[in-house]
Amino acid sequence: MKTAKSIILYVALVLFGFTAVSELLFAQIPSTIPDALTVIHSRKSVRKYLDKPVSKEQLEILLRAGMAAPTAGDKRPWEFVVITDPAMLDTLSLATRGTRMLSSAAAAIAVCGNTSIGFKSEVWVHDCSAASENILLAVEAIGLGAVWTGIYLNVEPTKYVQRVLGLPEEVIPLNVISIGYPTGAEKPKNKWDPTKIHWEKW
Repeated sequence: MKTAKSIILYVALVLFGFTAVSELLFAQIPSTIPDALTVIHSRKSVRKYLDKPVSKEQLEILLRAGMAAPTAGDKRPWEFVVITDPAMLDTLSLATRGTRMLSSAAAAIAVCGNTSIGFKSEVWVHDCSAASENILLAVEAIGLGAVWTGIYLNVEPTKYVQRVLGLPEEVIPLNVISIGYPTGAEKPKNKWDPTKIHWEKW
């Protein structure tokens, strides 16, 4: 049976090419990814989700985007905890008032900083923030919805998430990104404000 499956896969690769087969494997991904600027201006915080699962392949796309972020000294102090278990999502939803939507999310990614890696400072916060934004943009690009829920700088929520996820002492959660298929209720906001711009000097 395994041999037959291998032959079928080989024939599929030959007839359709690696690209076509990969498209079949990523069937839940939109066939057309918007350009970068469209994605940036379409991104919004999504807290309401459809009752629809997110695939492992989709989550890996998001993680790859996160790891493509800039990082000081190329130290890459980030660690990612992926959560898809409904019971765990329910438990994490109790971390703060801002994490309640996790109970209806299909998945979540906790973006954490490993303070034992890299510079002996809080530069990891910058690196992990860049990774988080990359994840949020990738979410928008592949037709999902997400919201960044802040954990770091809040002592009790930080301890709670560390305990629930079993994080080592040196690994600190920056945020938990709630992910799912959007209902369409949330819309992007126009945040353009020329008064915030200063040319050459203040």
